[in-house]
Amino acid sequence: MPRMTPSEALVETLVANGVTDIFGIMGSAFMDAMDIFAPAGIRFIPVVHEQGAGHMADGYARVSGRHGVCIAQNGPGITNFVTAVAAAYWAHSPVVVITPETGSMSQGLGGFQEAQQLPFFETITKYQGHVANPARMAELTARCFDRAMLENGPTQLNIPRDFFYGDINVEIPAPIRIERSAGGAQSLAEAAALLAGAQNPVIISGGGVVMGDAVAECQALAEYLGAPVVNSYLHNDSFPASHPLWCGPLGYQGSKAAMKLLSRADVVLALGTRLGPFGTLPQHGLDYWPKQAKVIQIDCDPKMLGLVKKITVGICGDAKAAAADLLGRLENLTVSCLENKGARAEEIALEKANWEAELNAWIHEKDEYSLDMIKEQSGEAGNYLHPRQVLRELEKAMPADAMVSTDIGNINSVSNSYLRFEQPRSFFAAMSFGNCGYALPTIIGAKVAAPHRTAISYAGDGAWGMSMMEIMTCVRENIPVTSIVFHNRQWGAEKKNQVDFYNRRFVAGDLENQSFAGIARSMGAEGVTVDRLEDVGPALKAACEAQKAGKTTVIEIMCTRELGDPFRRDALSKPVRFLEKYKDYV
Repeated sequence: MPRMTPSEALVETLVANGVTDIFGIMGSAFMDAMDIFAPAGIRFIPVVHEQGAGHMADGYARVSGRHGVCIAQNGPGITNFVTAVAAAYWAHSPVVVITPETGSMSQGLGGFQEAQQLPFFETITKYQGHVANPARMAELTARCFDRAMLENGPTQLNIPRDFFYGDINVEIPAPIRIERSAGGAQSLAEAAALLAGAQNPVIISGGGVVMGDAVAECQALAEYLGAPVVNSYLHNDSFPASHPLWCGPLGYQGSKAAMKLLSRADVVLALGTRLGPFGTLPQHGLDYWPKQAKVIQIDCDPKMLGLVKKITVGICGDAKAAAADLLGRLENLTVSCLENKGARAEEIALEKANWEAELNAWIHEKDEYSLDMIKEQSGEAGNYLHPRQVLRELEKAMPADAMVSTDIGNINSVSNSYLRFEQPRSFFAAMSFGNCGYALPTIIGAKVAAPHRTAISYAGDGAWGMSMMEIMTCVRENIPVTSIVFHNRQWGAEKKNQVDFYNRRFVAGDLENQSFAGIARSMGAEGVTVDRLEDVGPALKAACEAQKAGKTTVIEIMCTRELGDPFRRDALSKPVRFLEKYKDYV
């Protein structure tokens, strides 16, 4: 075995796993390894804040299908990773977070920048590797990379800072990749029989279809059955939007067409999805989950099968292999729904047309508060745009190759009704973790992984304020993106709860901001303010052209204070007060 330092063992194992980019902030804890990143062919991309580095690693992984890697200084640098790693966990992203820690001889003494770093990540990683001896550096590094891919999620590599030094005999392990199967033969046969006897099958195409590169197989199965395909929540890129069988996403602010068609299903094929609870909640006044339908769920993680929704058949398998296997079985069976494919195609087209017409007419929110705000702001200097109209114009102007990340918040969530994609690995959101400050750094990481594609982020003013400093990373590191900020001067999602449940008693919801376009220009980017509807599309197109020329652009869109449906109507209720001094607060 060759002799090398533990730092060299770490870096050589990174190289063996195809790592070419790492996001983070430099620190003395890992400087010996960082010193040889460049000769190893690894680009270290310095960010403004470590949370941004974690989100960039997430975006990088989700676009490339390879590991995203981030690293920072022990203690406070590492604690800043926690939010981003939690988001990556719920996005099933193979992020490897490298966490140098206090030296082994001073742990427990309360030294400078000391923290117990393993407990922070215990519930939000798939595996934690702690280097307990420098001689195990390559072994544990390789295991973290293997487990991230095997279990579809983040892993942590924890290294005492003094263990980067010395000399060891070490062999660099080759990456381990497993071949995933279609699932058990009996469960596949049962699923095929259910589909063959269905009159109105519906396919839910989930994140596993994207991660498993299974869109073509999902499409072939859907076309054979004539089955409508709905996207699982925030996986709008799991089926091509131009396809006649595509019906749009489920979940918050999703497609009514998708929900209505799903509600009529007698057999549901949930392909590569855990059927998360937030992604199947009633929406638009529709409780659309078909409670009498037979449900086939396919997921590569057996713990997800039947976890949220009652299922008839559970298949622990790869989405790509399972879809192909089911199609082969169905071709040898008598399939009932083939007889009414034409009628079902007409039904799909009608529901989609009705939903598109509704979206076209839905130019602003219609609740009493929003109508009051529109009237109030109509007399203000300048123009304020209706968010839904803006989202429609952005949809029309969106480049075909666009990658889009959305933050959490009111307008961003309404965009779920409007974002459509033709290819997978195009849409990124914080999933059920729902953290603010996600969109901009994530799309930066995506752009690093796919520099040839157009990268666009959506954020509200509140969420953008948490991450806007990463525009400096874009400019400094020549990573051009387009950042769209919906400037409505409020925390809209939470404010809606104060309207619906707290009698318009607004506490901490309003934001008085400076010009975000001006702030962007001060950071070296292009900054454009849009307050006319006819300028929305041209502004996006110009920014995307500038992106090709290496320019980052922030488009600040001045929006009304209209509010969409609340996120958690199911989790709130009208207040009850008992103390006399609070009796008026009902």
